[in-house]
Amino acid sequence: MSFREIRSYAKINLALNITGKTSFLHKIESIVAFISLHDKISIRTIKSSHHKILFVGKFSKNISKNNTVLKLIKILEKKKLLTKQKFEIKINKKIPHKSGLAGGSMNAASILNYFIKRNIIKINTKDLLKISKEVGSDVALGLNPTNTILTSKNRLKRFKNCKKIYTLIVKPNFGCSTKDIYSKVRKFNKSKFNSPSKKMFNFDYLKKMNNSLEPIVLSKHPKLKLIKYFLENLSKPVFVRMTGSGSALVAYFRSKKKCNIAKRQFVKKYKNYWCIASKTI
Repeated sequence: MSFREIRSYAKINLALNITGKTSFLHKIESIVAFISLHDKISIRTIKSSHHKILFVGKFSKNISKNNTVLKLIKILEKKKLLTKQKFEIKINKKIPHKSGLAGGSMNAASILNYFIKRNIIKINTKDLLKISKEVGSDVALGLNPTNTILTSKNRLKRFKNCKKIYTLIVKPNFGCSTKDIYSKVRKFNKSKFNSPSKKMFNFDYLKKMNNSLEPIVLSKHPKLKLIKYFLENLSKPVFVRMTGSGSALVAYFRSKKKCNIAKRQFVKKYKNYWCIASKTI
């Protein structure tokens, strides 16, 4: 059978607050968007006794054997939702690893969506969210890649037709361990997003917000402070903020032109760092 191709879009946290902690995980709230940067996933059924999962492309190195895609497949088989067919899955990684862009979680979400839309698995909403959470905390966000607000009560509110935002995303030559960064959280924020509204995606609102994990990462990696300062002085971004637990920083622009100018200036200064101009979808 020939391959079917799907896109797995990168996720960015426009704002993120840590509001508390359970016995296992930190409680967060976040304003989330998805950008045109994406991994390409090719899927086909195969005649085999086992699934074949292959990572290729620029960011395919050092992906854990216990990755989110394999984790998803194992959970679906354990729950007897995926029993009759075996699949070959090739993932062309264009989203950098350990960047805060949730590439792995979005891969799992995209494949899960594919299985549902093709009627390969049948599942109700409650079980779908339960499986998503079991695979990874970000997976549920990727089930519907559109502007989303995650409340501190772990509820998702989706918003369509939001104004597009132009982004310059840069990543230094090191990544951040999500587990390590969260282990250093000592302060909690008061909830701000429990009454989600579309206006929260406006620049006037967003530029007043923060990412609670950013000070921890900047303290651990002083080089990121210099990069952020440099970005803040390029072509007048509205604001610059780390996404997720890092290490990627995102500069937000009102226009494509300013974003592209900033990219050229950044590449000239930091030749060995990855960066890409993108926009919200």
